[in-house]
Formats: sequence, structure tokens, C-alpha cells
Amino acid sequence: MSAVVLLLFSIAVLLVGYVTYGKWLAEQWGIDEKKVTPSHEFEDGLDYCPAKAPVLLGHHFSSIAGAGPINGPIQAAVFGWVPVLLWVLIGGIFFGATHDFGALFASIRHKGQSIGEVIGQNIGARAKKLFLIFSYLTLLLVVAAFASIVAETFKATFTETGAVDTVASAANASTAMISLLFILIAIAFGFFVYRRNASLAVSTVIGVAAIVACIAIGLNWHPLYLSSTTWMVIVGLYILVASVTPVWILLQPRDYLSSFLLYGMIILAVVGIIGSHPTLDIPAFTGFIDTVAPTGSSLGYLFPALFVTIACGAISGFHSLVASGTTAKQLNSEKDARPIAYGSMLIECVLAVISVCAVGYIWKDYAAGTTVTPTVVFASGIAGMLSKIPGLSNTYNIAYSLLVLTVSVFCLTSLDTATRLARYMFQEFWLEPGETREQATGLKKTLTNPYLATAITVILGISLGLTGYANIWALFGAANQLLAALGLLAVAAWLGNIGRNNKMLLFPMIFMLIATVTSLALTIKNNILAITAGGAGIGWCYIRTILGILLIVLAIVLMVEGINTLKSQLQKTNKQIS
Repeated sequence: MSAVVLLLFSIAVLLVGYVTYGKWLAEQWGIDEKKVTPSHEFEDGLDYCPAKAPVLLGHHFSSIAGAGPINGPIQAAVFGWVPVLLWVLIGGIFFGATHDFGALFASIRHKGQSIGEVIGQNIGARAKKLFLIFSYLTLLLVVAAFASIVAETFKATFTETGAVDTVASAANASTAMISLLFILIAIAFGFFVYRRNASLAVSTVIGVAAIVACIAIGLNWHPLYLSSTTWMVIVGLYILVASVTPVWILLQPRDYLSSFLLYGMIILAVVGIIGSHPTLDIPAFTGFIDTVAPTGSSLGYLFPALFVTIACGAISGFHSLVASGTTAKQLNSEKDARPIAYGSMLIECVLAVISVCAVGYIWKDYAAGTTVTPTVVFASGIAGMLSKIPGLSNTYNIAYSLLVLTVSVFCLTSLDTATRLARYMFQEFWLEPGETREQATGLKKTLTNPYLATAITVILGISLGLTGYANIWALFGAANQLLAALGLLAVAAWLGNIGRNNKMLLFPMIFMLIATVTSLALTIKNNILAITAGGAGIGWCYIRTILGILLIVLAIVLMVEGINTLKSQLQKTNKQIS
């Protein structure tokens, strides 16, 4: 299969989807650019702060992207490029982008509050509590995982005598230095744009140039050689401060500038694919069971593995938390909702297709199990294609390093966002549907304090990251896609309550619920088999089994309440018609 044809065909399909289906959704739901958004109505300079569309697009895209649209498609490529491509394109347009757009729109019509609040006001208080507990625990797992990934990316390597191996640690130390310098650049950018009214265009050019400079500095000067544990503590302190800092100081400018790294990575990949125009070795379809198993562990059956493994590249529940958490509080106008939410998801789909091209380019090494880490597969494939272009034969090492660095930077970006989202969830849990923190009194007022909520979140998340999060990470894929199903349910319930068309959400909701429950059931079965077989790690098998059962029960309870809400809406509509 030609990589150029695959890429250009996919981009064309996604563009058509944005122009046609995305526009139709906006019309069906009643997007109104004249309505005052929560960022203006509740502007507080901390969380509610209007942002220019390009800046907010950068924040939203940076927060939802990370390594997700790279890891999932590469891992799912064991089923062949056809199933992956079909799910990325169909799932992206009709599932993921619809889910993200709907979550953002529902949130801005609910004072910029989370999907949990949308559920509370449109399904019930109990459903809200259950959803927020589930979302908060999922975000704690994200904080633990991403903090650990960042610490591992930054950590130094030590010799047997305890001395720092500066040669082996150079790459990690460079990444740490570049990331720290990047934070300083973002703060300066935010100050000049938001407090000195500097031109966004001019500031962007200077900011991008500063990023290039900080990369050059970090590659040549990186004096920090610290252990993983030390970096975990530093990262914890960073997110403790960053997630309660006014969004204009760090979150908006950092995510906006970091998005240019991601855009640059995509452009670099497109140049590599078109310039080298390779024929991919990857099979079109390998079968309904993963027999390739490059890591030594099979993904199992195509259904549900394909739909749980490819998350951010097609649909991801984490996106609804970002859309209804930070993005909704910064949206300047409702007309920006479609390009920011629907558009960002489709750009992720492009990145997912590029990932398929990357793994297809080095398929023999991937299938043989010699190159299997998704980030390495992606960087190796794209850098390999770039080096095949006439005149760029010596660029492999440079391109590889820049691609790995870009992916690493986004882990820190997503970590900050996830911490802030978890804080929102913790605060909203103690409030009744429709109630705000300003209306709370007594203990409820204390528990919804942003500093207390953040401190609890960071302590729990970092502690989990230092202990055993990896032992339950296998459940994250299913938990994330369960969030997507619940997000679709919340938006459908709200649209039904206000008399708007919600039918386009019902099939994606049901499909994702079935895929999630099936995946959880298989996980429970495998862990029960491991328990009966005995051996090491049996304690974690019990924990994963219990958590899997709880997730299924949660899904059933919330879905029953949601379906009852949808049924009552339908009965009410039928009575009005008759």
C-alpha cells in the first residue's frame, strides 16, 4: 500500500467530514455565537478566562493529544492497516469528534462545568456522584502514569558506585532542561500577550524562535542529573503550583506554544511520507485474532481490542473531561467550539494515520519484535522516511531525537491538565446539581477549596506513581472508553431535555458501552484464570478482577439511569405529538 495515497485519502475524508457532518451537528444542536460564554460570564482570572481561538485550539489539542494517537494505532496495527484506518476515519468523524464537540457544547451551556454536572442536572444526583468518583479515580491514574513517565524521561543513570553516568544520562538531561526552559518561555509569552497586549502573531513568531533556542541550549547544556524519585517530587511540586495558577500565566501560553511542536512533528512526518513515498509492508488484514503479538503478549480478538486500544486516534473519554473541564472555561465564542473540539479530534486522526504509515514502514522489525515501543516505532519510521529523501540522508539522528523529544514534552502538558481536571472533579463532587462553590457553606466550602482539592489530588497521584499504578494500568483503556460512552450519554440526555436532536449520539454510545463491557469481561476472565493457576503477582490479579467488576457495575447503573431518562424524554415527545 502506498503511504502517500493512504495519507492523502485520509486527509480528504476527514476534511469532508469536518465541512459536512461537523457543520450539520452545529446546526442540529443550535450553536449560537451571540450567546455569552462562561469564560465571560464567570471570568475570574484563574480558571474562567476568555482565550483567542488559536490559543485555545493549541491548549485543547496539546491536552488531548500527547502520545495517545501514536501508541494506539501502532499497537492495533497487528490486525492490519485496513481495520485501523476504517476505525480511525469512521470513529473519528462520527464517534470521537462528535463526542468531543458535544461535551464542549454541553459544558458551556452548563456554566463551563464538567460532564459530571451535565449528568447531575439531566439524569440525577446519584449518577453525578458515581460519574465524578469514576472520573476522579481515572484522572488519579493518569496523573500517576504521566508523572512517572516524565520522571523516567528526565532521570539520570547511575553506575554501580552511585556516580552519575553522564554519557548514558545526556539525552534525558537534555529533555529535562528543554522542558524547564520551555516553562519559562511560556510564562513570558503569557505575560506579554495578556498583560502587555502584545500582538499574538508577533509573539508567536518570537515564541517559536525561543523554543528552537531552548532546544539548542538544552541539547548542549544540561547540568541536572537527578534520580527518578527526585524528579517525581519536583514534578509533584510543579503540578501543585501549575494547576492552581491562573490559566493565562502558564496553561494557555504553554499549551499554545507546545502545539507548534506537535504541528511541526506532523509537518515533518507529512514531508517524510510524501518525499520518500514508500510502499508499506504492513498487511491489509491479519485476521480477527492477534497472532503477530510483537511484544510477546497478544491483544486477543479484534473486537473489542481494536476499539479499546485505539483511543485518542478515534474516540477517547479523556477528551470529554478536557473539553468540559479547562476548554469550556476559556471558550470565547460558541462559534469557536466546532474548530476547537471537532477540528482537534480530526487532526488527531491525521496523526493516527501517520502512525500507521510509520509502523508500516518498519513493519518487519515491528512484527519480529525487535522495535516495539510505540514512540520508538513512530520516530524510527518517520526519521527513516525523511532520510530517504534526496539531500536529507544525514538527518536520521536529528529527526529521531526531535520526534522523541516532542512526544515527551506533551506528557508534561497533559499532566498539568489532568491535575487541574481532577481538582474540578473533586470540587464538584461535594456540590449538588446546579450549585456553585460560591453558594457552598461550612465543610462543603472547605472541601471545595481549590488549594485543598489540588493538594489532595497531587499527594494521591504522586504516591500512586511511586508505588503500583502500573499493575492496574491495563484497565485504563477500558475505563477511558467507558468514560466516552458515559460522555455520549450525558450529552444525549441534555439534548433530549432541551428538545434538540440527539439520535446521532445513541449508536456510538451503545457501541462503546458494548465494546467496553466486553473488554472488561475478558480482562476479568484472564485474571481469574491467572488466580486459579497461582504464581507471582496473584494479589494484583485479585485487585484487577475486583476493579473490573466494579467498572461493569458502574457502567450498568449509569446506563440504566440514563436510558430511563432517554425513555421518559421519548414518551414526553410522543405525548406532545399525539
